[in-house]
Amino acid sequence: MVAEPPSSPPGRSGEDLACAHLLARGLRVVERNFRCRVGEIDVVARDGDVVVFVEVKERRGASHGSAVESVSAGKRHRLVRAARLYAARHGLSESALRFDVVAIDWGEQGARIRHEPGAFGEE
Repeated sequence: MVAEPPSSPPGRSGEDLACAHLLARGLRVVERNFRCRVGEIDVVARDGDVVVFVEVKERRGASHGSAVESVSAGKRHRLVRAARLYAARHGLSESALRFDVVAIDWGEQGARIRHEPGAFGEE
């Protein structure tokens, strides 16, 4: 039997799974879907004193590569710019920042979650 993702608006099931995964690993989710003029941050979390900006990628098939492979250089650049703006708006300019990717690949066995802490830097 193939496990199907929970029925919810597109993209939400992946973010829900990602947040549950982060919480299970001791991170605290601070905000979801922060949008600004330069981009969007799927999840903002805290790992102790570190502010973590998380890109959530979800794939329902392997025909276009894995979810983690789909975080392009352009997407990373937009995420870093949005994170800097978020940090400035929230008085976090002196805080340590980290950029993680949570990739969710759906297959015959259900969801496979891959978390890559520090997947990329501030470039």
